[in-house]
Amino acid sequence: MKKVYILSLGCPRNLVDSEIISGRLKAKDYTIVDTAEADVAIVNTCAFIKEAKEESIEAILDLIELKEKGILKKVIVAGCLAQRYGKTLTQHLKEVDGLVGRISLNHTKERFRLTPPHYAYVKISEGCINNCSYCVIPKIKGRYTSRPLESILTEVRSLDRTKTKEINIIGQDITLYGTDLNQGKGLELLLREILKCIKHIRWIRLLYLHPAHLEDGLLDLLAKEERLCRYIDLPLQHINNRLLKLMQRKTSKEEILRLIEKIRKKIPQVAIRTSLLVGFPSETDDEFEELIDFVRQTKFERLGAFIYSREEGTLAYNLKPQIPLKIKQARFNRLMSLQQEISQSVNQKYLGTVQEVLIDERQKDNIYLGRTQMDAPEVDGLVYIKSDKNLKSGDFVKVKITDTLEYDLVGELA
Repeated sequence: MKKVYILSLGCPRNLVDSEIISGRLKAKDYTIVDTAEADVAIVNTCAFIKEAKEESIEAILDLIELKEKGILKKVIVAGCLAQRYGKTLTQHLKEVDGLVGRISLNHTKERFRLTPPHYAYVKISEGCINNCSYCVIPKIKGRYTSRPLESILTEVRSLDRTKTKEINIIGQDITLYGTDLNQGKGLELLLREILKCIKHIRWIRLLYLHPAHLEDGLLDLLAKEERLCRYIDLPLQHINNRLLKLMQRKTSKEEILRLIEKIRKKIPQVAIRTSLLVGFPSETDDEFEELIDFVRQTKFERLGAFIYSREEGTLAYNLKPQIPLKIKQARFNRLMSLQQEISQSVNQKYLGTVQEVLIDERQKDNIYLGRTQMDAPEVDGLVYIKSDKNLKSGDFVKVKITDTLEYDLVGELA
């Protein structure tokens, strides 16, 4: 059995784990294919919230059906669902041939890229010690573990040699990097070392900066170093002080407001992305209105939201009252409708400006898809460019913005 299909669900951290699995298999002469017509299918699952678990189970059942039809020979379940519910999966899905849980951080030589050649994810840590009351990640991933500095630099040098244009630094909370290695200002130190050793990488993006741990030195570095994207991924979850305390977020409304003001003052043209949680147990109408007012006034350049999912083993599991799903869905819809208006307003500011754009792919009719440094791959907006020139994935081009959409921009080569 030599052909292996890998389906990666969930976040970019999972994708990196899928790349490690692929690399290890490739080193043993397996062929990685992009269709389920294979000998073995591996589904790398997510178990963060209810919807993610449902998607994972549905994907497993789909692969089991292909196995029963003879299209696949074996189905293996990897990742968070396997780590968290291994015994249950074994009992109820006997057609599954194997389970794989956590993946080692030290993977430089074994990784097989599943992203396009021009960008990559670099995972610098695993696990978490924040213990947010709604979050199951510490139960799945364990305590926070920083990847050794030299291991990261070895991977970055390798990516730089292959002329990768963008790297995205990821982890459950990258602001904690180095705290378990007794390295003060660990993330800032790591970035300075990365900047010293790269020649071709033009964009370095930081994904998940916890507001309670974001230090001035890191903001100063982001402000002055051109290769660091003017992009702050700052998950806040809420703005109400009572709920922030119940969530165990280790920050307050007043501190959040000061931090946002500081970021925008220190880093002109910054794009702040946040994620918010609606329907947390006991969230009142007034507290949700406080969140709506905060979003309306702050005008985040990028924003995502998710509905509270009651997860066994978390501190919030037994909090009361739980909010009915209908109300949670209504709050989510209202928040995202507001953000849609804000995003359209933010985008209009770019009309007529010239932006540096990284080309991701070519579509039909000479339409190219690209991104500004304000947009992370897969989660943020796009720039649509019509051009007769033969542009390639990984090219940087200057684009004049000629039109704006709710989340995307339209332009032509400047």
